[in-house]
Amino acid sequence: MRVLLCGGGTGGHIYPALALARHIKKKEKQAEVLFVGAERGLETRLVPEAGFKLETIPVRSYEKKIKELIPAGWDLSRSSSRVNRILWKFRPHVVAGTGGYASGPVVLWSRLRGYPAVIHEQNAIPGKTNRLLAPLVNYVCLSYENSGQYFGGRVKTILTGNPRGSEVKFYAREEGLNTWGLSPQKKTLIVFGGSQGAQKINEIMVESLKQKLLPQGAQVLYVTGDRYYEEVARELENIKVEGVITVPYIKDMPAALAAADLVVSRAGATALAEINARGVPSLLIPSPNVVHNHQYYNARVLEEKGAARIILEKDFSAHLFSSQVKFLLENENKLEEMKVKSKELGMPEAAERMFDCMKQIIKNSIL
Repeated sequence: MRVLLCGGGTGGHIYPALALARHIKKKEKQAEVLFVGAERGLETRLVPEAGFKLETIPVRSYEKKIKELIPAGWDLSRSSSRVNRILWKFRPHVVAGTGGYASGPVVLWSRLRGYPAVIHEQNAIPGKTNRLLAPLVNYVCLSYENSGQYFGGRVKTILTGNPRGSEVKFYAREEGLNTWGLSPQKKTLIVFGGSQGAQKINEIMVESLKQKLLPQGAQVLYVTGDRYYEEVARELENIKVEGVITVPYIKDMPAALAAADLVVSRAGATALAEINARGVPSLLIPSPNVVHNHQYYNARVLEEKGAARIILEKDFSAHLFSSQVKFLLENENKLEEMKVKSKELGMPEAAERMFDCMKQIIKNSIL
């Protein structure tokens, strides 16, 4: 079996693809897996680190600015020829796109050349690339059931969940605690702003630590994001804070989540899939700077089910943040109720469901 995976730009598109790739190799040891991503995307680091082969294409995002039109068009033309060379050489049995601008030309040319293809939509509100590709592919795999309404009646959809959630279930709490040297007797709070970090979350977190507003007795794993780490470290250089571990990036987030009693996070789809698969209560601060405001709608799904609380960025302050964290960590019944609701939303078999869909497509294309 030869599987071509494409997508990228941010961790939200890359991590589900990597989780799916690992599941495929676990189930089909002889399977060949090839990734295709953007030349300047995060995938250029994450995919090789995970041990998979990566081909890149010269494609970029286009924000509808006139000055970007010519270079974006030139890149699209060059990427098309490169995609066709990759397809001619690899000859995949199935192609799977996980979103982001890198997946557009790959899925498009795959279908034009007759290769079976699926796309995976991580968000409650589908992105523009997947909306354009949906009528062309064999199936759209959904993370949220309600997002199917945005694709129209002729598009075949199937609820699979997010493959990244499948990797969270394998960790015991003790493993997560031991990884970071955390105490099993203390409540554990994890604070992070997605694969790139979040400036606003860092500002509020630094202010909360300076004013010592976080609950006494709790332990905190604080992930700043690579780009903000040095700035945060300078801000906290002369602040003595006990029980707080500050790191720029966590490569193995599933292990960290195994130790968590509460997560404070943006509302990216992959982060929420991990959180729900583990059954962790969350305090969500959706980014307002994303297309279709999709992080807010992702977060709403959790809030409406009782698995999370939302703070809008315009309302986000150190005092509101600390009061919410304090209430949740000190209210055992509420925390347990949210944990149950979170786990109900989790789909730990997502990778298997998506792989089953892909195998069925291959089978039907052969018949």
